[in-house]
Amino acid sequence: MMFKALLVALCLVPSLAVAGPVRIKDLVEFDGVRGNDLVGYGLVVGLNGTGDGIRNAPFTEEIMSNLLERLGVNVAGEEYRPKNVAAVFVTANLPPFARAGGRIDVTVSAIGDAKSLLGGTLVMTPLNGADGQIYAVAQGTIITGGISAEGAAARVVQGVPTAGTIPSGAYVEREIDFDFTALNQLRLALRAPDFTTAARIETAINGDLGSGAARMLDAGTVMLNIAEIGNGSPAHVLSRVENLAVEPETRARVVVDQRSGTIVMGQEVRISRVAVAQGNLTLRVEETLTVAQPNPFAEGETIVVPSTAASIETAPGTGLAEITGGTSLSEVVAGLNALGVAPHDMIDILKSINAAGALHAEFVVN
Repeated sequence: MMFKALLVALCLVPSLAVAGPVRIKDLVEFDGVRGNDLVGYGLVVGLNGTGDGIRNAPFTEEIMSNLLERLGVNVAGEEYRPKNVAAVFVTANLPPFARAGGRIDVTVSAIGDAKSLLGGTLVMTPLNGADGQIYAVAQGTIITGGISAEGAAARVVQGVPTAGTIPSGAYVEREIDFDFTALNQLRLALRAPDFTTAARIETAINGDLGSGAARMLDAGTVMLNIAEIGNGSPAHVLSRVENLAVEPETRARVVVDQRSGTIVMGQEVRISRVAVAQGNLTLRVEETLTVAQPNPFAEGETIVVPSTAASIETAPGTGLAEITGGTSLSEVVAGLNALGVAPHDMIDILKSINAAGALHAEFVVN
């Protein structure tokens, strides 16, 4: 019922589907202005008996021994089985223009058989980039998004207690060598490549910064000629470009998710003239067992006699519905809603319309 109410609301308010101007910064990625992924291997301590089993995770014992030896504690040849230690991977994203001394968030994930990282503390862990260089160092108390509890015969887990975050948990130690002020050209990469959108971005930039400031290379790239603008540094030019408003163009697309019964349609979806009929056929078979016994003092045996009743029922009120040619999104939703079918049945109807060649949109099934 909630899904049908949503469909009715879309029919009553078709103006909500009308696209409006969007800032260029929300449509493109600036070439070279990007973050870098960092990864490290560390140790979490202070767990309440929920750490790795050393027998099942020998790498935890190895890193623990190396850490203690660096701190001046010799544990060579010793056998210890701590349950409050867990080996983890630490990941982070170094944002563009990050400077030494800045702080970034990190994500901590257990790689052994630890049951929970709740309450643990990450010991100083270097974070490396793809080039093998250390760009940040992480340490701090972990905040997990889950919780677990167990007893002698039962265990309950909510969320994912074996992964967590440390807000501002890493210091930036090395900066990315990138001279942004020396750029003469900069490419704008569209997140959703489209020739019409790229042309509108080119027109908007040239209209604000002058002819020749931008040139469309293909459906996904617009070249910004910073050297020909001459009215400020690249940073000042981008601050003007990214706030220009452009109305994006999108392809007609229908996306359905069979597991959840979700249907999403763009405003450009069109359907040719087609008739749709949907009905439910129910086959019901009921079997009853009857016991047959011989009369008193008579010879014989008790037997079980099956009794079967079969019936076929057709749900009423699912007749033929016609969708006229050139229908818009609101009319398509109204036509499907008029059939009074469930979301999963609507997905089947849309598949059939697409197979008949009447659905003029990209059909995506998840």
